[in-house]
Order: sequence, then structure tokens, then C-alpha cells
Amino acid sequence: MSYSVKEMFYTLQGEGFHTGRPAVFCRFAGCNLWSGREQDRAQSVCQFCDTDFIGTDGLNGAKFKQATALAQAINALWPTGLGHRFVVFTGGEPALQLDDLLVAELHKLNFVCAVESNGTLALPAALDWVCISPKGRAEVVLAQCNALKLVYPQADAPPERFVDIQADYRYLSPLNDYTAQTLVPSQNESTRACIDYCLGHPEWHLTLQAHKIVNID
Repeated sequence: MSYSVKEMFYTLQGEGFHTGRPAVFCRFAGCNLWSGREQDRAQSVCQFCDTDFIGTDGLNGAKFKQATALAQAINALWPTGLGHRFVVFTGGEPALQLDDLLVAELHKLNFVCAVESNGTLALPAALDWVCISPKGRAEVVLAQCNALKLVYPQADAPPERFVDIQADYRYLSPLNDYTAQTLVPSQNESTRACIDYCLGHPEWHLTLQAHKIVNID
């Protein structure tokens, strides 16, 4: 299988359970809930995405013909001599491309492998950490995960809809205006809505996009 990668970079995880953890982010091109083109946004299942996942023209983006080549490219982004290797696969929708072979190659290089998926497609069984982030009316086919991260509020995806998903942790992430140039959580009505919901439903925890707050990739 070949892989189309929009971008890859070394940074800090910005939200959820692993907030603040150094990681290589590998963003796959393509998604099954939105084409990525603005003219299609209003008709898509996911209408609030703020990520460019079209093509392979991003930082360290490329097409890789083999899992070994992509694994080595990810490995090259981890600082020499440092342990605690961690890679996060994201998108778009990583489940369109992520497979057992790539996870196995990265395990050989001592990487902990995580994914952030919309949960509509099957994922490699050997992944070390699975975060599901449901979008709109899309059906979630995964029954369990390490973290369930829900952008809130979504009219078609209220938290109550996902009570049957077995998750170690449940997070609400405030819905942001994807067109905004400056995102200040305290000024976002969705942030207040998340806080109020978490206060009334303690099984859910608030998570903010720390990478945007502190202005890192």
C-alpha cells in the first residue's frame, strides 16, 4: 500500500489526555466526511474542520510507496538520542490509509502509535492509543477507544448519542469558528457550553486546543 501524507512535524500534543507530550504528527491526506474544498463544506457531514488535508504539499509531505519508507521518515523527525518516541496519526481521516504494516514498522523503531479518527472506519488492532472524535450524523463503527473526544456542541452529535461507546476518558472540545484568525477560548460561547455540560456530567472533561492558545503547530 502507498501512503499520501499532507505534512509531518515534531511538536507538542495540543489536546486531550496527552496534552503537552512531545510527538511526531503525521497528517494523512484525504477524508471521508469532507472533500476539503470550501465549495463542498455546506453539504459535507463535517462542516467545521479548520485543517488543510488536501494533497502532499505541506511540511515534509510526500507520497510513500512502502511502510518502511514512511516509518523511516517519521523516525528522522524524532530528535536523535531521545526516548519516549510517540507518533500521532491524524488527517483528514487517517483510517483511510493507516494499516497494520505501518504500525508494525514503527513499533520496531520503538514508537508508541496513536491515532485521532472520526471512528467511522476500522483501525489497526495494534495501535497503542485510539482517540475517536465523532462528527455530525456520521455513524461510528468503533465500539471502544482510549479517549472519546467530542467537538461540542454539535446538533447531530450530542454526547448522549455515544453513551454505548466504551472509552477510558471522555472529553468535550469547544466548537470553534473555523474562519476566525484569533481563537480566544474565554470568548467562545461553545467553551461556556462545554464547561456547563461537564459540570452537569462529570464523566466528561473539558479539553482546549492548547497548541492554538500558545501558538505552536
